[in-house]
Amino acid sequence: MAYRKLSEQVQELSNPQRSDAFVKQFREAVREGRFDATFLTERFTMPKTFSRRGAEGSYQRDTRDMLFDVTPEFEAWFADTNEALASTRRSGNVKPTAENISAGLVDFKALAEETRRKMQASYEKGQALGKSRSRTSAGGGTTTRSRSKN
Repeated sequence: MAYRKLSEQVQELSNPQRSDAFVKQFREAVREGRFDATFLTERFTMPKTFSRRGAEGSYQRDTRDMLFDVTPEFEAWFADTNEALASTRRSGNVKPTAENISAGLVDFKALAEETRRKMQASYEKGQALGKSRSRTSAGGGTTTRSRSKN
């Protein structure tokens, strides 16, 4: 039986910035019984670097190391998981900057159509607001009450 440490396996990831996701999936697979592993007393530093919002610099996280049995089932699982993590992760909304539009990350035609719809909706809202104001002031006007002097 060949045993390997989780810290050694993390070094074989093709995208080390996804090491936190790999460790999470690894532990989930152990919990589900896909392969056997045990916690070790030592810890290791994951290769992923994190950055704090609104602060300078970056940091890395430590996690408990595990020892697991390298089986053909594990090798197949690792190949699939590594391939999935190597590809770009779910992307959030890409900001419509000039660089992103030029690079083709954002569809210019779709953005132009969305802008056109927003401008038209804004224009129609303004027109409706103007019409509603002209209707209320045309009929009513201001009235003055006369006071009787006794």
